[in-house]
Amino acid sequence: MAMQEQSTVENDPKAGPLVVDVRDLSLTFKTSDGPVHALSDVNLQIEEGDFVSFIGPSGCGKTTMLRVIADLEQPTGGHITVNGVSPSQARMDRSYGYVFQASALYPWRNILRNVTLPLEIMGVPAAERRTRARRYLALVNLEGFEKKFPWQLSGGMQQRVSIARALCFEPALLLMDEPFGALDEIVRDHLNEQLLRLWEKTGKTVVFVTHSIPEAVFLSTKIIVMSPRPGRVIDVIDNDLPRRRTLDLRETPEFLKVAHRVRQGLRAGHSYDD
Repeated sequence: MAMQEQSTVENDPKAGPLVVDVRDLSLTFKTSDGPVHALSDVNLQIEEGDFVSFIGPSGCGKTTMLRVIADLEQPTGGHITVNGVSPSQARMDRSYGYVFQASALYPWRNILRNVTLPLEIMGVPAAERRTRARRYLALVNLEGFEKKFPWQLSGGMQQRVSIARALCFEPALLLMDEPFGALDEIVRDHLNEQLLRLWEKTGKTVVFVTHSIPEAVFLSTKIIVMSPRPGRVIDVIDNDLPRRRTLDLRETPEFLKVAHRVRQGLRAGHSYDD
């Protein structure tokens, strides 16, 4: 099923440019206990402006796939391009921002200086650094917190700082590795809504890793369902729910239908077996 949907993306003249193109990709880690097959024959395409979520059981290769896109892991087979070039070139071109599971903020730097850190490394002049940082802090609703330190902010606010930092050098692609996984459900719901508004405002292509079926369905235009290790693509689900979404959408038959298909894909991949 996944391969059929991918072919449709490739041949559809209305489809947007491909930001990520993955062909027959595999990755095997060598360990002292023998090889670990993390990914096997992964094929997928991500179009410009898409919000794509990877979902699957723990250890299925979701984060590994994200790290391959970011050139933090090297595949052992197959082919991948990011914005038409190798992941290595895309990294050197600063084509993407990366938001980790933890906010990874420096406690001795205030919020403004945490956000400007990538720009400092890039050699952007100080005045431009401050201007950009304030713009993106305002975009994530943290205007007025520039002089605070990370320990003075809640976990959800810290993650919003990390999103502003990832956006400050204005990449076209945003990679997000379970950024809200450690937060309570109320805060997570609120940040899901804020992330959708941010996506609408910026037009970024977003690749998002999650364990949550409701989160994947609520956020995404496309959902990639993965199998247990070695990670394979079980299903590629085009999510046709309206792009402007509120949390009330999660109670609708249309939402539940998509969630049911995701759950079926996870069961087909034996994700509940131990």
